[in-house]
Amino acid sequence: MERKIITTGDGSKTIQISEWDEQYHSKHGAVQEAYHVFIKHGLSLFFGKKVDILEIGFGTGLNALITHIESKKNNTEVAYRGVEAYPVSPEELEQLNYISELKAEEFQKDFEKMHQSPWESDILISENFILKKEQKLFADIADENVFDLVYFDAFGARVQPELWTEEIFLKMYQAMKEGGVLVTYAAKGSVRRAMLAVGFEVERLPGPPGKREMLRARK
Repeated sequence: MERKIITTGDGSKTIQISEWDEQYHSKHGAVQEAYHVFIKHGLSLFFGKKVDILEIGFGTGLNALITHIESKKNNTEVAYRGVEAYPVSPEELEQLNYISELKAEEFQKDFEKMHQSPWESDILISENFILKKEQKLFADIADENVFDLVYFDAFGARVQPELWTEEIFLKMYQAMKEGGVLVTYAAKGSVRRAMLAVGFEVERLPGPPGKREMLRARK
């Protein structure tokens, strides 16, 4: 499928899949969405602690990058697992402007290391951030009671409904520790019902720019 780099509403870039009319991040603002959904309503709950994070859709690495930046600011120790079946190409990564948009030049080498490091290995990105990337389908996740926080950032249910089913959310539930939190930009009723069906407590929260609501689930 054709993939192209587009500029989103806040000036940050993302990848668009033309046939699906679907983007890796919100076209209203990639960086704004990432901060609103995953930092404000997710990571901030764990500031000052040690947190094990699972990201569903490692993609461009934007969520990992801002998590790294914010964890350093807020004295948070992160073990980060990013699952991605179809890694972004080096050519695409070169066209993304997250470092400049975030004014995070001191993290340039860390961001490069995130993408250049081998898959399936624990990599020390910094003294407070360990990354492990796993190349596999979300349906193949089999962890139990490991994660405090899940960033559920899969492509939308409109184009990949199989990623938003009870089967997948049961895998998330089983992979999380008791008291763990899952955050996602999605707010569809069918997604909420699938979460509730596997045992999550679910709340609707104000969404990022361009979306009225988002969901946060707790185990």
